[in-house]
Amino acid sequence: MSGIEMEEVGAASGKRAGAASGNRTGTTREHATRHHDSGLLLIGLLKLAEAVFFLLVGVGAIHFIHRDLGDAALQLARRLRVDPDGRLISWVLDRLDTITALRLKQIGVATFFYAILRMTEGIGLVMEKVWAEYLTVGVTTAFLPWELYEIARHPDWVRVSVLVANLIVLAYLVWWLGRNQREETEAGE
Repeated sequence: MSGIEMEEVGAASGKRAGAASGNRTGTTREHATRHHDSGLLLIGLLKLAEAVFFLLVGVGAIHFIHRDLGDAALQLARRLRVDPDGRLISWVLDRLDTITALRLKQIGVATFFYAILRMTEGIGLVMEKVWAEYLTVGVTTAFLPWELYEIARHPDWVRVSVLVANLIVLAYLVWWLGRNQREETEAGE
């Protein structure tokens, strides 16, 4: 038997079991919830990792309000045994001098909001909630123009990698949602 034939036999036996127990909604989606989809689980865990990262960035931004960012960067450079007079540290110090307390507050609030959004997506995807799938598709699609703008402005491998990863996530979720819709339509017929 091919994988497709085994899937069809499993789905047919699942429908019979659902019908025998009085379940009229079909078991295709229920089967998916009993056996977690590894793609949704992976995307959900990625979103939760992003949430933790942005939560830490927000805490860091709030922590450094009314503190000297330049001194903190120099201390970090010394701990990492990086030359404090080098080009990299000079570039970082120039950038840090332009960050005000108000800007740190804005960064903190924005990253907390983004962390909450990512946490919501991640938890929903791990639990295989349909609303989370649609939310993730919407949020990912909404950020694509900004990502393309950033790549056009300052192309580098990090920005391109983030864009490619988001396109893969988007393609998978669109495929997953389409597949589930087709299965529900077929089950209803």
